Amino acid sequence: MALKATIYKATLNIANVDEHLYETHQLTMAQHPSETIERLMVRLLAFARFAHERLEFTKDLFETNMPALWQQDLTGLTELWLEVGLPDEDKVKKASARCQKVAVIAYGSMATDWYQKSSKLKTLRNVAVWALPTETTAALETLCERTMDLQLNVMDGEWTLISDQGSVIIDWQVLQA
Repeated sequence: MALKATIYKATLNIANVDEHLYETHQLTMAQHPSETIERLMVRLLAFARFAHERLEFTKDLFETNMPALWQQDLTGLTELWLEVGLPDEDKVKKASARCQKVAVIAYGSMATDWYQKSSKLKTLRNVAVWALPTETTAALETLCERTMDLQLNVMDGEWTLISDQGSVIIDWQVLQA
């Protein structure tokens, strides 16, 4: 019998003073049996970074030709292709040719090395890459619960994610803007 996905629900309240964005999102995320809590929380943070009413989680671990999240316009064309982790350069290059904007949220101990070796990414003008240090993603894991009530505060470039379990300052490292 195949293992089933674990469902997580999150209420994400965003108060982004820098961008004058104040929203609440009700999110349902399926954690694939092979997915870690760290990756699940990075996907949630990726949603928060690009929050939009049409931004949605995909079945990227089931369908390898899909991103972790995407935003499509009303006609079904992909406006934003969002990867988490250390994706294959060719996959990102193909996405950049089909979409207006591509973003990668890299994490893990090899994130910076992965980017340094990714020569194709550096030539793509519509691709942005951020890295999250392992200290940040480890702290994010401590906030994870099956049902989460999260508050994201953004002010003067500082991101703080707060829950009943504590708070985490998000250290975004821009690798390519």
